[in-house]
Amino acid sequence: MLRTTTARAREGAWGWLFVSPMVLVLGVFLLLPILTALWVSLLDWDGQSSPLSGQADFVGLDNYRRLLTEDGLDRTVFATSLRNNLFYVLLTVPLQTALALTLALIVNQRLLRGRGLLRTTFYFPSVTSSIAVATVFLFLFQGNGAVNRLLGWLSVDGPNWFADSRGVGSLLLGALGVVDPERPSGLLAEHSLLGLSWHEWLAGPSVAMCTLIILAVWTTSGTFMLIFLAALQDVSRELEEAAALDGVNRRRMLWHVILPALRPVLFLVLTLGLISTWQVFDQVYVMGQGAPGNTTLTPAFLSYSAGFDNAEFGQGAAMAVLLLLLILSLTALQRWLLRERDPAPRRPR
Repeated sequence: MLRTTTARAREGAWGWLFVSPMVLVLGVFLLLPILTALWVSLLDWDGQSSPLSGQADFVGLDNYRRLLTEDGLDRTVFATSLRNNLFYVLLTVPLQTALALTLALIVNQRLLRGRGLLRTTFYFPSVTSSIAVATVFLFLFQGNGAVNRLLGWLSVDGPNWFADSRGVGSLLLGALGVVDPERPSGLLAEHSLLGLSWHEWLAGPSVAMCTLIILAVWTTSGTFMLIFLAALQDVSRELEEAAALDGVNRRRMLWHVILPALRPVLFLVLTLGLISTWQVFDQVYVMGQGAPGNTTLTPAFLSYSAGFDNAEFGQGAAMAVLLLLLILSLTALQRWLLRERDPAPRRPR
């Protein structure tokens, strides 16, 4: 017994020795910056000295209070960024996941010719520089760009994409005569949340934000396609053939055979998509920096702008901490929703 305990202790020591470099790297480059950001969020720090030197003023939760409870421009702008990012997440994550799964199902067909070429073509946008892609999109979606010219050939007047701050949802409801997008009234205009009226929360993403959503779906679907493709190749062929022999059609095969087998990978793809969309920064920085009218502003870019443009690093760190808590909460909720549920027990007859 003593020998077994000694051997296990020795194995545990060797295990910690082998993983210690990675633990050290994670501690220095992940845990330490998070703890530093938490401390900076409690300070009024302008970035001119070390936050640990004692020269910065300790303000406690004032930075969080200005963002969440106090009426003012800080709370309104932060709420605007949350609203923009919320619509960005709600549209981008389902679209990129559905497109990635569809592409994976297409290139996974054994009888399809040119599968290698198709995989490379679909994956190519994912390895292209995001700055370069954003710059190309600026040219494509400008007033006289290729997208509007194509719409013109179809007798459709294309909008001025990057200068149109109107919400798509309010425009659709206005076209149906449900609400007046220019002068909202009733409960939508009277009630507010975090300084924004319900009309502003429910107006939908702006026309300018829709271009960012299209860009994100186009550039990320290839990566998620490869993840789905690797999982599809592990799905038992015998199971699919047995279901086919039982007369299961393609739709039922996808719903009852393939998707249950892809549940862990689906959770991974949705989690990666959720995290990346809440942290979107580079496309916003290149394609307007929040313009027009702060309708493409996101919390990640606002945190950067507060610190490096306005020298309010305490408030910028508070935004980053709130964004981290939001991502962790949504990831936990998503994990709970996608958990494997035990089948309900059958009642005895």
